[in-house]
Amino acid sequence: MTTNEFWKTKPLSELSNREWEALCDGCGKCCLAKLEDEDTGDIYWTSVGCRLFDGATCRCHDYENRLARVPDCVQLTPENVGTIPWLPATCGYRLVAEGKDLLWWHPLISGDPETVHEAGISMRGRVEASEDDLAQPEDYFSFILDEEP
Repeated sequence: MTTNEFWKTKPLSELSNREWEALCDGCGKCCLAKLEDEDTGDIYWTSVGCRLFDGATCRCHDYENRLARVPDCVQLTPENVGTIPWLPATCGYRLVAEGKDLLWWHPLISGDPETVHEAGISMRGRVEASEDDLAQPEDYFSFILDEEP
């Protein structure tokens, strides 16, 4: 273990803002619209991106103001990452919260922010619509994915 593997030596609650942000692998999966079955709690992933999501870069167009501009945007915190059922299985925040290590393609492991895309983990080029393009909740149904991307 090298000294820069802070996620192995510090609890999430003690990470600096820079360290916290570095845990994001840049996959963009959290920026996809997800549907929840109210009866079962099942989560259905879609290929619909948030109105601020750039599918080419897997980045938010206005990250600093996202919470004000997108009312249902969820800010991940050390307190809530362990309780959000729709965080992807590959999410760095989720993995660390569960006591697991980051995967080989994570930028903190590979040293390269492109490996998440090269490994096919990210949503780069895979978003088929923006939530701004859809008027009714039913419009999302044709974009439901068979499984978590």
